Amino acid sequence: MATPQTSTMAERRALLTEREREIVSGEADDVSDSYRYQTISRVRKRMELLEDDLEALEKHGDLFDELQEIVCGDELEQ
Repeated sequence: MATPQTSTMAERRALLTEREREIVSGEADDVSDSYRYQTISRVRKRMELLEDDLEALEKHGDLFDELQEIVCGDELEQ
């Protein structure tokens, strides 16, 4: 069973933490260029790991379809 803290953390994060969102989007003006590049590098590594997740979701079917709808949205209807 998930602890309340774990549940809260999961609700705040998908691929990026709230802070990473600020840094990647350029909204965080309190970080050095070096730290911004490090953050972007960490995000890229996570994106590479998505391939394994996508394979598992594709085997499930419904979850993959839900994710595809979120990511692709209206593009799927064209």
